[in-house]
Amino acid sequence: MTTDGSTSEAMHELLVSGRLDLPHPGGGATSDRHRALIELARTYPVGVARLAEAHCDAMSILAEAGCEPVGGALYGVWASAGSAAWDPATSTISGTKPFCSGLGIVERALVTVVDDTGGQRLLDVAVDPTDSLELDTAVWATAALSDTATGDVHFAGHPVADHRIVGPSGWYLDRVGFWHGACGPAACWAGAAIGLVDAAERFDGSDPHRRAQTGALEASAWGLQALFDSAGLQIDASPRDRAAAEHRARSLRHLSERMCADVLDRFGRAFGPRPFTTEATVARRFADTHLYLRQHHGERELGEIGSRRSEHSGE
Repeated sequence: MTTDGSTSEAMHELLVSGRLDLPHPGGGATSDRHRALIELARTYPVGVARLAEAHCDAMSILAEAGCEPVGGALYGVWASAGSAAWDPATSTISGTKPFCSGLGIVERALVTVVDDTGGQRLLDVAVDPTDSLELDTAVWATAALSDTATGDVHFAGHPVADHRIVGPSGWYLDRVGFWHGACGPAACWAGAAIGLVDAAERFDGSDPHRRAQTGALEASAWGLQALFDSAGLQIDASPRDRAAAEHRARSLRHLSERMCADVLDRFGRAFGPRPFTTEATVARRFADTHLYLRQHHGERELGEIGSRRSEHSGE
C-alpha cells in the first residue's frame, strides 16, 4: 500500500517489481490479467491503479503491433480527442491533447494524432518536458484522482522517431485488442469498489440494517470478480473475433459500472457520513472511484449495444 503523495514512487516500484508485467489479452491468461488489475485497484490508491492500468495497456498495444517498448520506461496512453497532429514531412507533433494522465510521472506515452490523410495514427512518444512539449495540470479542478497528474499536453513541433510509429493509419481503433483493452479500466473500477467493501467489513457492527448492506456489498465483490473471470475466459476462447470483443467489452463496462455504483450507494447508506469525515483514506477512495466510473460512456455505450443487435437481427 502506498500513500497519496507517492504516486510516482509507487509506480516505479510496481514497474521494477514486475507487477506490471501482465499477460496480454487473448493469450490464455486473460482472467489472471483481470484479477491482477482488480487487486492493484483494491490494495493501492485508485490513482496509482489508474496509471498502472494505462502502462499495462500500452505494453499490450505495442505487443499487438509487434513493436518493442523502451526498456525501463513507464508508459501512458493519451487517446482523448484533441488538436494534436503529426507532420510526416518533419516527423513532429503539434497541437494539444487533453485528459493526459501521468504528467511528470510517465516517461513515454502512446499518443493518438491526426495524420496528413485525416486519419488517426498512434505514436510512441518521449514525454519529458522540453521546449517542444509543455505539461499543464492546472486544468484539473477536483481533488479526486488529482494524484494521477492529469491535464493538457501542448506539442510544438515535438519530434518523434519514424521507428516509433505504431501501426498504420486507423489501426489503433480498428484492432480487436482495442476492445480487449477496454476491459482493463473496468477491472480497476471493480477493484476500487471492492476496496470499499474491505473497508465496510472493518466498520460493520451489530446493527442489522448495516449488516444487511455489508452482506450485499460482499455479494457484489464476488459478482464483480466472477464477471471478469468469465470475460477473460471468453476472450481467450475467441481472441480474434472483433464483433464479439466489442459487444463483450461494452456489456462488461456497463455491468461493472452499475455494480460499482451500487457499491458506492450501499456504502453511503450503510455508514452515513462518518467514514467520509473521519477516515481520509476511505473518503479519498470513494471520491476517486466515483470520478473514475465516469470514464464509462453511459447510455452511448448501451445505445451501441442495442444498435448492433438490431443490425444483426435485420430489424
